[in-house]
Amino acid sequence: MSRARLWHFHGGLKLDSRTARPASEPLLEIPVPPRLVLPLSQHVGQQAEAVVSPGERVLRGQPIARPSGYVAAKVHASSSGTVVAIEDHPVPHPSGLAAPCIIIETDGLDEPWGGYEPLQDYCTLDGVELRARVRAAGVVGLGGAAFPTAVKLGAGAGLKMLILNGAECEPYICCDEVLLKERPEEVLAGAQVLLRALEIDRCCIAIEEDKPLARQALEAAIAAAGETRIEVVSVPAIYPEGGERQLIKVLTGEEVPARGLPPDIGYLCHNVGTAAAVARAVLGGEPLISRIVTVTGGGVARPRNLQVRLGTPIAALVAACGGYTDEARHLLMGGAMMGFPLPDDSVPVVKATNCVVVASGEDIQPRAPAMPCIRCGECAEVCPAQLLPQQLYWHAHAGELDRLDEYHLFDCIECGCCDVVCPSQLPLTQYFRYAKTELWARDRDRARSDLARDRFESRRARIEAEQETRRRRLEEKTRAANAARGDEDARKAMIDEALERVQARRDDDRADDDK
Repeated sequence: MSRARLWHFHGGLKLDSRTARPASEPLLEIPVPPRLVLPLSQHVGQQAEAVVSPGERVLRGQPIARPSGYVAAKVHASSSGTVVAIEDHPVPHPSGLAAPCIIIETDGLDEPWGGYEPLQDYCTLDGVELRARVRAAGVVGLGGAAFPTAVKLGAGAGLKMLILNGAECEPYICCDEVLLKERPEEVLAGAQVLLRALEIDRCCIAIEEDKPLARQALEAAIAAAGETRIEVVSVPAIYPEGGERQLIKVLTGEEVPARGLPPDIGYLCHNVGTAAAVARAVLGGEPLISRIVTVTGGGVARPRNLQVRLGTPIAALVAACGGYTDEARHLLMGGAMMGFPLPDDSVPVVKATNCVVVASGEDIQPRAPAMPCIRCGECAEVCPAQLLPQQLYWHAHAGELDRLDEYHLFDCIECGCCDVVCPSQLPLTQYFRYAKTELWARDRDRARSDLARDRFESRRARIEAEQETRRRRLEEKTRAANAARGDEDARKAMIDEALERVQARRDDDRADDDK
């Protein structure tokens, strides 16, 4: 099936695909490594809290960290073994810094926990119960953002359509393509569960037009199931069409408002890998403990897609693909356009690890020295968010943070299109990331200052109220004491008067006796 009409988003680039070789290889599940490193923060939101201790034995699928807030996700043991440490360890993050991790030495048994029961008849549950199962399984977005799926499923009423995103626009990533070719039934089942959870009856699955085998496999699965609520749509292979705002524009012609979210206009987007994870969680009782990762680039011997347990070191993935070649120069996670460098291959696979690029010199060409902006406007022409990157650059370079907000900096999706076309070789996206960080830091400082001021004013008001209360109580006590003292004086005067009268009568009686 395909829609009669598609729309176009502003800008974008037609990039050469580098997925032919890894996409042609069958999916390979690699063995559980001797050591698993599971970061407590593998998702957008608050870091999870460990619920196990060093020396404790854990089983495959057992929760080892609980959510510490609403926007958070559980972490589960990827295999059975013993917790040997909870400590900082290098993790895949643009900062390159270490973060708290639970480290498990596996025992080779891969013994299941069994705490989550499979549920084939998911229609017996309502949306709230299904969201609870998804939350318990620790499912997050597997397209790279890693936003907790259960939170997105709580978008509320008014949704018109569920959109499953299979449009991998990064030139090196093909994990979703391989999933759709080899396990289309999982994606279909996940779509059906999501429709039930959202209580809607319309789903669109978008696949790029240069992936015909993936589209055919999914359409065959839909036809075999007799499913009429789900439509497969081929979309042009234009980067960054995989962005949810761009994909919504292409499929519906509608635009998500600035600072808004897709549910604001009736749409909810999930990655096809996320849908498959939902199916395994709800129907199979399996929490999110593994994912498909594309390992590619000129620096690895045999690029392919791997089914990998979370916590597996990147070195094990490279080894499963034949090891490094002499051309290996850099390690990237997330693709060549929006990815970031990894410090070394000891960092673990996390929920957001969709691709590892072992880059050669041919994969990543060194940038020429940056020259002054010539205001050619090419960056604005390709910007999918319809921003003015040259203006953002000037204000970021000058540190004019308030002006950046006026030019909608936070609508930037950091796709890197402006970097590619800039004739001056300016690292525009780096400037924008830095500026966002500065704005976030400023907002945090302001929030702390506001909180401190509110606390000070509240404390001062509380002290003044306590002082006023004490003053009033003292006045009341004083009045009561004065009143009591006045009553005592009156009683004393009455007694004195009575005594005087008695004494006067006695004196009168003695005077009479003398006569």
